[in-house]
Amino acid sequence: MKPFTLMIIVLLATSSVVGCASTSTTDQPAYGPASFTQPAFTAITVAYAPEMEGILNRIEQDPNASIHSTTQIKGVTYRLGSYHDEPILVFATGMSIANAAMTMQMALDYFPVKQVVYMGIAGAVNPKWQPGDVIVPARWYYHDESVYTNEDVNSPGEYILPEYYATFLEEQDERRAKDPHTPNYKPFHFIHPDEVLIVKEGMDKPQDTAYFSATPRLLTAAKQAIATMPTQRVLDERDAKLHVGGNGVTGSVFMDNREYRKWTRDVFSAEVTEMESAAIGQVCTINDIDWVIVRAISDLAGGQEGVNVENMYDKEVSRIGANVLFSVLDTLSE
Repeated sequence: MKPFTLMIIVLLATSSVVGCASTSTTDQPAYGPASFTQPAFTAITVAYAPEMEGILNRIEQDPNASIHSTTQIKGVTYRLGSYHDEPILVFATGMSIANAAMTMQMALDYFPVKQVVYMGIAGAVNPKWQPGDVIVPARWYYHDESVYTNEDVNSPGEYILPEYYATFLEEQDERRAKDPHTPNYKPFHFIHPDEVLIVKEGMDKPQDTAYFSATPRLLTAAKQAIATMPTQRVLDERDAKLHVGGNGVTGSVFMDNREYRKWTRDVFSAEVTEMESAAIGQVCTINDIDWVIVRAISDLAGGQEGVNVENMYDKEVSRIGANVLFSVLDTLSE
């Protein structure tokens, strides 16, 4: 090959490489969440099928409500519709913390959402609640964010704590003096309760977070709604009690143990327990989205004698929970 021919080939190759490099630096994709221009949705959310049945039945029975389209994103079904001229987004998160966090964040990424009203069943931690009662807690805690420890062989009944956790416990009296909603931390055998670290815009570093608070505006709407609702009968056996306030606890376990149930009441002053709400609260808090959670009691979380009766009540109490949820929406639209 002649020298000048080789030079031309090299120059052409170099030009091609430079061109590619130039394209990759000037034609970068845009990252970040979508910017929405259409009216924002109220997200009506549940965990699983029996709860969704209660929501869809209410929408079907209401001449001023409808679902007009359905879309699937990564296997999750999102229903778009309207309720009394307000746009709604209806979906099931799936059960447990990871599913709830994933599907809720997906909803906020793919749709314009202004507020979240979640409804589902729960186990009663406070002994005064029975199946069919509905609780709308003000705060949600993770009950199984924790440290599992070894027993101290030199001190039976005591446990060897990691240094960071021992320091964490030393800070609790001061924290509780500033915030009476700080849990009264104590171990359950070798399990020592801890807190989740969260980070959001405006924080210099991740922060220990004991609980997530529902939006006061939506809690007020729930109180107003409940005050004007007709009596809710539970399988024609009793009248349901409806209550706004107090604490709920979330964990990755189906709680069905009397001793552990009592511990969550002692540590977190819990009214109810379930498997999604704190995750919903965390995602909404970090995204600055208003939220509230309605929980209908389906079982006693281990406080019963014998077999748990959740399967007997899930559809019935979901119906009552749906009635409360839509009464809250009615109050918000006034």
